[in-house]
Parts: sequence; C-alpha cells; structure tokens
Amino acid sequence: MRVVLSNSSQVPLYEQIKEQIGAAILGGDLGEGDALPSVRALARDLRISVITTTRAYTELAAEGFIATVPGKGAFVQPLDRELVREQRVRQVEAGLQTALDAARPAGLGRDDLVEMLDTLIQAEQHESVEQ
Repeated sequence: MRVVLSNSSQVPLYEQIKEQIGAAILGGDLGEGDALPSVRALARDLRISVITTTRAYTELAAEGFIATVPGKGAFVQPLDRELVREQRVRQVEAGLQTALDAARPAGLGRDDLVEMLDTLIQAEQHESVEQ
C-alpha cells in the first residue's frame, strides 16, 4: 500500500491518509485481515506526526474499515455491504457536486445535466453490449 500526501492540498493530511486507505480497501487492494503499517511506521515513512496517523486510523476504525488490536496493530475489517454502498454513494454525490459546480458557470440547467447523464449512460451501455 502506498500513501501519497500533498502539502499543497486543502485536504488535511489525516484525511488524505484516511481517504487513500479507505479507497484501497473498497477497491480490493487491501483485503480482510490485511495488516496496515503501524502508526509509528507510517508516520516515519510519510515524515509526519504520529498524531496525524493516529487520527487517520481512529477515523478509519470509527467508520468500520479497520480494527486496531493493542500491541498487534491495525487490520482490515470484513467489508460491510451497507458500508461499501454508503461510501460509493458519497463518491457519486461528490462527483455530482463537482459536475454541478462546473455546470453553473457554463449556464447549464437541470435539463441539460439530465440529458448529459442520460447520454453518458447510453454510451456506457452501448460499449458494454459491444464487448
């Protein structure tokens, strides 16, 4: 697992860590029972505070992605289907918000956006039929 941080991002470092590890779990790069680097090792590798990595791990645990075992480390939890669905819904909402933010200055309204979405869905369905 590789975590890449950006100091120029508006997103706090702990949130960047949390998002990248969460994405690796949801994407299957990290599977159930896989061990994560220790808080100290990750902090050392990323050259950041242990407090920052601790916060990321704490939030991942609170969201059900990982479990921490004192003296043993942090491990990926079995994926809860509802948790996975909720995370994906949040990703879709974020993408739609980005699209909406771009549409406003372009003068695109609801009907324009719905038409664009329908076109994209039809194109995707057409591609899957051809394959």
